[in-house]
Amino acid sequence: MPPRTGERSEGLDTATIEALVAEHSAALHRFARSLAGGDSHAAQDLVQETFLRAFEKRDTFRGEASVGTWLHRILRNLAVDRIRRHGREILAEEVEEKWRDDAYTVDGQAVVEQAETREELEEALLRLPFIYRSAVVLHDAEGWTMAEVAEALDIGLPAAKQRLRRGRMMLVTALAGGAERLASLTGVPMRCWDVRSRVSDYINGDLPMAERAVLERHLQACPTCPPLYASLVGVHDRLGDLRDPDTVVPPGLTDLIRQLRGPAKRAV
Repeated sequence: MPPRTGERSEGLDTATIEALVAEHSAALHRFARSLAGGDSHAAQDLVQETFLRAFEKRDTFRGEASVGTWLHRILRNLAVDRIRRHGREILAEEVEEKWRDDAYTVDGQAVVEQAETREELEEALLRLPFIYRSAVVLHDAEGWTMAEVAEALDIGLPAAKQRLRRGRMMLVTALAGGAERLASLTGVPMRCWDVRSRVSDYINGDLPMAERAVLERHLQACPTCPPLYASLVGVHDRLGDLRDPDTVVPPGLTDLIRQLRGPAKRAV
């Protein structure tokens, strides 16, 4: 439930804002982390920016909503500015069309097992378009009432209920897709994120030989990681092409640069 500190007071003084930081940080960080797909650094940035924005707008608070709702609304608006729709998000219309089909179903046990893993649940949440993600997180994760969700999202109650309904359906569909994908990775060494988070070190030649071997086995068997790896390598190589050779730098400038660098060290 959203906290009620400062409700019905007009304007907030500096001391009150400082107290709000201590009182609401944990709840706001949970909300921000869910919206950011589990990225703690992004969540921390959002919370800090929320309090800065609240401090800037402290004279505009009129007590029409609770302070907790006001802060969550500020954070949500900041997140909307930061988070952009991308290709991995699923479309509400397509999911609802699936659910309208009497033949559509999922493996319930697999979906629940996926949801029990925090990583998989946050990954699935990240695939929900932002307006549905925020409704699901506020109601089902934070325990807000539908009226409070509608107030925080600045929409009517029927619209809030529709977003929650669609968001829940999309979340189940996203988790079902994750379960199918995991099944296709049976026998593939390492998790995809473990590989993707190490690819940069792999490209740089910084991975120990044992890890390199496991990563390479994953790339040979995984259906999704090789195109990502190929893209990273390709972009890396193209960036290297931007480096101008000495032949396109005026000879006088090349000589000056070498003088500034000092005499070259002789081989021992």
